[in-house]
Amino acid sequence: MRVCILMGSPRKNGNTNALRLPFQDELEQLGHTVTAHWLYGLDIRPCTACRTCQRDWSGMSCAIRDDVPALAEEILHSDLLVLATPIYSWYCTPPMKALLDRLVYGLCKYYGEEKGPSLLRGRRAAILTTCGYRPEKGADLFEEGVRRYCKHTGMTYAGMLAERHLGYDVPFMDGEKEQRARAFARTLSAGL
Repeated sequence: MRVCILMGSPRKNGNTNALRLPFQDELEQLGHTVTAHWLYGLDIRPCTACRTCQRDWSGMSCAIRDDVPALAEEILHSDLLVLATPIYSWYCTPPMKALLDRLVYGLCKYYGEEKGPSLLRGRRAAILTTCGYRPEKGADLFEEGVRRYCKHTGMTYAGMLAERHLGYDVPFMDGEKEQRARAFARTLSAGL
């Protein structure tokens, strides 16, 4: 199966990436093909609500010429989409939010003259996140947003692994977090 990880962290050696590494390794050991995309390294512009995407139901067909249409094609060829992001102000980072906005309009053909299909229907989505607060107070709003996103797009919400960082003077990654990341990968793999 194909897994697409969207990396929403601005830091390539940050906490979210530290959590992603054993998670991705476990998925690959289980035989899945995994690709990770660093969103801060891509040109992702915000949606302008022009509705050009609603005229063509075969794909993204966005009027904005940036990296999103190619990324959308990768997502459409994946079985599992993993949103890997630190939580800033109780939600994902800006490039991930911009991408999620573009995908919901570009791949859900609900907003044109005629109501069309969701091209995301049938895919699974999961969250891999890090936050400074307890996860139930730090990542809960993002999780609820993704649950609603999945319901709206016809995707299946597959769950979240949220790990807390206790501060800049405290090491983030440890053996317990690694084991939880690997266990989460195994749980997601069982559902594919």
